[in-house]
Amino acid sequence: MSIISLDSVCKSFGALKVADAITFEVREGEALGIIGPNGAGKSTLFNLITGNIAADSGTVHFLGEDVTRQSAMQRCLNGIGRSFQIPQPFGKMTVFENLLVAGSFGQGKSERAVEQAAADILDRTGLIGRANTVADSLSLLERKRLELARALATAPRLLLLDEIAGGLTEGECSQLVGTIKDIHATGTTIIWIEHVLHALTSVVERLLVLDFGKVIAVGEPAGIMARPQVREIYLGIEV
Repeated sequence: MSIISLDSVCKSFGALKVADAITFEVREGEALGIIGPNGAGKSTLFNLITGNIAADSGTVHFLGEDVTRQSAMQRCLNGIGRSFQIPQPFGKMTVFENLLVAGSFGQGKSERAVEQAAADILDRTGLIGRANTVADSLSLLERKRLELARALATAPRLLLLDEIAGGLTEGECSQLVGTIKDIHATGTTIIWIEHVLHALTSVVERLLVLDFGKVIAVGEPAGIMARPQVREIYLGIEV
């Protein structure tokens, strides 16, 4: 069953076309990786899925419902959660308080109703020992984990991860990948944008390649990366 599908979605900023008739779907429980050079339109694609920006044309369906004109807040309440490339926690709040805010607003519930789930998520993401720590004092890895935890606190059916491994050491990346694998194993559908390909391909079943706002290829990772066109785009990428 398809959990999310895009049909001929287009978006332009003036003369710059950042999404050019993008069409694809993701099955429930699947993990899809998205790769592409800087400026390919990857984060724009996430914004079109989440409703942070509106499509000029085309449709977005989530769980069989047309959500093309729904707000970002409504899509979050319906089950689309995301992380951002640059973590932006509420710096003066504690780690636990950050999750309470995400859980209550992202699910439309009271803070009391999401307390236990927030604690469980902190345990799953390796942050339980930092629950009462002010977010501004976290390391980069901990901020990445908090960004992931806040997205999970919204109780997503579909989890979008935007370069969550970027800037981490090899050891830190391995830890984070382990956490993402555990999340995927629970049945959560994941779409993950990432430049660190070995991290990405250790989790996802398919890769989608974007270039200049167009879908160049979709398929099994080894086959996609063997294509001459894709290898030309990624000459020198971290593999």
